[in-house]
Amino acid sequence: MKKNLLTAFLMTIAMTILLGILYPLLITALAQVLFKDKANGQIRYRNGEAIGSRIIGQPFTTAKYFHSRPSNAGTGYDAANSGGTNLGPTNQKLIDRVNADAKSLHDENPAQLIPVDLLTTSASGLDPEISPAGAEFQIPRVARERGVTETALRDLVQKHTYQRELGLLGEPRVNVLELNLALDELAPKP
Repeated sequence: MKKNLLTAFLMTIAMTILLGILYPLLITALAQVLFKDKANGQIRYRNGEAIGSRIIGQPFTTAKYFHSRPSNAGTGYDAANSGGTNLGPTNQKLIDRVNADAKSLHDENPAQLIPVDLLTTSASGLDPEISPAGAEFQIPRVARERGVTETALRDLVQKHTYQRELGLLGEPRVNVLELNLALDELAPKP
């Protein structure tokens, strides 16, 4: 019995060291060497200062920027409280929010249909991307606010549109942070 307990205790210590310390350190080191950007959250920098992650949505509220999808994560884009609202399609709170957002977007651009991703939240509330149609919808506002031609902005959106993976997985999408960083290079904020 004593021998079995000693063996079990030593095995527990050995496995804890091997799988709890050495293995995580090895995987972390490999990730830092092989996939440094991905392992560190794909943070984007401007002038040496971190301004956001390309994989976590963030709010862009001024009219000079392309806006992300609406977020219900915590108080909005709160990674500590990621998640949807679980409000059903007949919930009055959801209906009121969507109607208010639709009115605001319609006032911004009355000539176009509103893309659904500008009205709906993602499951996590932290979606960093919008559809190309969502970006296209916002071009007139951004062009007017920045004093840039709509054609230049369409080219910028096209340049920052990711196509389907392997030609069939997912949907075409535009990363809002990367698009807005490129926008600042094209036309600095007035």
